[in-house]
Amino acid sequence: MIVFVFIVSLLGLMALGMPVAFALIGCGLAMMLYMGINDPQIVIQNMWDGANSFPLLAVPFFMLAGELMNAGGMTRRIITMAMAWIGHIRGGLGYVAVIAAVIMASLSGSAVADTAALASVLIPLMRNAGYDINRSCGLIACGGIIAPVIPPSIGMIIFGVTGGVSITKLFIAGIVPGILMGVAIMLAWRWSIQRDKPRVEPKRTMAERFTETRNALWALVLPVVIIGGLKAGLFTPTEAAVIAAAYSLFVGLFIYREIKFADLFKLMYRAAETTAVIMFLVAAAGVSAWLITTANIPQQVADMVRPFMDNKMLLTAVLMLLVLVVGTALDFTPTVLIMTPVLMPVVKQAGIDPVYFGVLFIMNNAIGLVTPPVGTVLNVVCGVAKVPMSGVIKGVVPFMVAQIVVLALLVIFPQIVMWPLQMMSR
Repeated sequence: MIVFVFIVSLLGLMALGMPVAFALIGCGLAMMLYMGINDPQIVIQNMWDGANSFPLLAVPFFMLAGELMNAGGMTRRIITMAMAWIGHIRGGLGYVAVIAAVIMASLSGSAVADTAALASVLIPLMRNAGYDINRSCGLIACGGIIAPVIPPSIGMIIFGVTGGVSITKLFIAGIVPGILMGVAIMLAWRWSIQRDKPRVEPKRTMAERFTETRNALWALVLPVVIIGGLKAGLFTPTEAAVIAAAYSLFVGLFIYREIKFADLFKLMYRAAETTAVIMFLVAAAGVSAWLITTANIPQQVADMVRPFMDNKMLLTAVLMLLVLVVGTALDFTPTVLIMTPVLMPVVKQAGIDPVYFGVLFIMNNAIGLVTPPVGTVLNVVCGVAKVPMSGVIKGVVPFMVAQIVVLALLVIFPQIVMWPLQMMSR
């Protein structure tokens, strides 16, 4: 019965138009009422405990780093570099979008920010070159959702804190799946443009290519520093976020000189706004997470999936299907915050590696960013390109299917996810 109260109260409040954070608090209050808990201090205490976590300090710094990268010209130089190398081949702008998305994912970890930056630069070019605009928007949207999978990932930080999983291990394990997502949508792009005849960019000389690569070098160094430092134990994920923000600020101010001191307040304000939304969600989820544990909901879920508990692959597939369905109705962060405390005890009880499950879980939630009706990233692309949602939904289908195929592949072959960790532990 408590599961029914949890689901009905949460979905009911959201259906009434209440913001997700307040719906989570209301859901917690409904569960407290049903369980006969009348102490209001529990709500405040668990909201405080939910947000009072040192690793979560990485969120505002990675948000700030993303703003500084976009404003400081790092994003634009990455796109220009990719265009110099492969813009001249058939469908080249699509491949540029994917390669730039993968590189940018290793810098900021924010799907919305990366998608907005890519779309603002590439959509006009792809439109002028004669590409189908809906398909182009779909490709850029699916390229943008690689950001939560490849480190540094804000989603992995939230999952790691909520589920008690090593963030460093999540970062390292996310590298190969993120790259596979990019390869999959490249293949889907190649297949989908077979009948198109877009105009290609002029071929650049090797001198021009190396010049553009040199211009982007400051941006390309950052992911190497972050991953290398984490692997060597030189700094924690939280400290890596500070380094990313400081590095982006230095490059934007003194190397590329595209950020002025007068711009800093506006950039910090935008980063603070986004951080406030995320942190309030985390705090609100602390209430429902505590009550989920107190009401023993994870055990009830474990009882429901007990027929699959002896088969890790089948259980993982069932849980991924569940998350995929939930992701169509909820945004990325609420899904992570709501589902993690419910599913992690089941995962541990079944003997599934929490790092492996975490990477698949984040990847699944990222795909939810391009699934209607919510599809936050789809909304971003539609806003930038000024095209109707109905057309973009059709355009995104082949790329979304390609990424779901990658997810299924990782369910069948978990060693693909765990291989980088095993190699680095030698």
